[in-house]
Amino acid sequence: MSDDEIDDTETSEEDLTPLDDIPDGESREMQGSGATPYVLRNTGGVYSCSCPAWRNQSAGIERRSCKHLRKLRGEAVENARIGATDAPHPTRVSGGSKPSGGKSEAGVPPLLLAHPWEPHVDLTGWWMSEKLDGVRAYWDGTRILSRLGNQLFAPDWFLEGLPSTPLDGELFGGRKRFQRTVSIVRRQDRSDLWKEIRYVVFDAPAMDAPFEDRLAALGETIGAAGLAHVEAHPHELCRGTDHLREALAHVEGLGGEGLMLRKPRSRYEIGRSHTLLKVKTFHDAEARVVGHLPGAGRHKGRLGALDCEMPDGTRFSVGTGLSDDERRDPPPIGAIVTYRFQELSQDGVPRFPSYVGVRDDVRWTPIAKGAARPVGPIPAPPPVKAAVPTSPAPTAAAPAAPSPPAAESTNAPSPSASTDERTARTFRRGDDVWSIALVGRTLLIKKGTGPEKKAAFPSPAAAWRDADRRIASQREAGFVEDEEW
Repeated sequence: MSDDEIDDTETSEEDLTPLDDIPDGESREMQGSGATPYVLRNTGGVYSCSCPAWRNQSAGIERRSCKHLRKLRGEAVENARIGATDAPHPTRVSGGSKPSGGKSEAGVPPLLLAHPWEPHVDLTGWWMSEKLDGVRAYWDGTRILSRLGNQLFAPDWFLEGLPSTPLDGELFGGRKRFQRTVSIVRRQDRSDLWKEIRYVVFDAPAMDAPFEDRLAALGETIGAAGLAHVEAHPHELCRGTDHLREALAHVEGLGGEGLMLRKPRSRYEIGRSHTLLKVKTFHDAEARVVGHLPGAGRHKGRLGALDCEMPDGTRFSVGTGLSDDERRDPPPIGAIVTYRFQELSQDGVPRFPSYVGVRDDVRWTPIAKGAARPVGPIPAPPPVKAAVPTSPAPTAAAPAAPSPPAAESTNAPSPSASTDERTARTFRRGDDVWSIALVGRTLLIKKGTGPEKKAAFPSPAAAWRDADRRIASQREAGFVEDEEW
């Protein structure tokens, strides 16, 4: 029997009866060795526990267990749920055609990963598409797998009609809906909430051909399937740096994350490759939650900020970008979260960090202090000269593609307004409000309902340093960071 086959004599999870269970959406307390009981939860079939043993595991949350969950539900039931050695649901990637490049880690899909774009690289003639803020999804012909090889339990109707050949794409719930998307696709109950999700496909990994041929074949395959929730991601040829900047400003103005650029006639490779580049105005990265900082003012009695650490151990707090629900029920200590920031200070601390969401599809890998990491933002785009069409103009070389994901709002903010919102921070002390926003080399400072004051500096770095100084002064005066301004 191969690693990808299931022994018919094994007991299925459906045949196992838990000793006790927690209804979906509810929690249960269990006393441990300490004075405070641990909290066990069930969210769509994903079971969690507040104990350190569960929090500190490196596996995805749907594949974690602990002695408290095993005591409650039973050893065999938990082994079946998380895919342990004797579980009936293996999650390894099946064999088959292999793309070029390096080898993928055992159990991990053979995915092509991007490098950040460096401004000296000329992208004229590269294929350009929107960078979707969703969950990377590899279809192996029978199942959808995450970047780490964990099975994503889509309903049967979602999978019916997909081709038997591998697909590489993104489970996408819409712009500015990353956390909602994650909360749906990590469930194990195959719920109707998947009706909010589309599978946007951008490559055919098993096809050994130039990107243009793969893209054309992908359009034919997806078109023939005729599934409303599955679409081929549209691409257009980049006409140069000005076109790139305009497209980036347009996408970010709609609430998108950035752009992806694919080298013409490139093959599909395993691992990171310079044939695939990501372009964003802001950096994003992962951090581990190590504490919860209490709120003040309107956030009194709930979370004020997440106390986080970077892989090299650098500590910083993230208080911007959290919703009211997330402040009431914040990511647990030990969770891996994505945050967005402008650059790193000279001390290696992220400037203007903003919370994006919890990540279940990445591994936490500590690094030594001083290891290579991003030190500055991609230069901001220039003023937009003309709007970029949402779909490329017809060209002889461009494969046919469906329309891009629709905007969630018909009144999209201008690119400059979007940038202002992303770089602004608000602080409160009781009824007192103080806000600061960074726009290029200028700081915009506002106290309460008073007029907005401007402070110009010779460089963006000088403006950032002054903003840090002002923020530190306000914190010392008792101000606590609020949600995004």
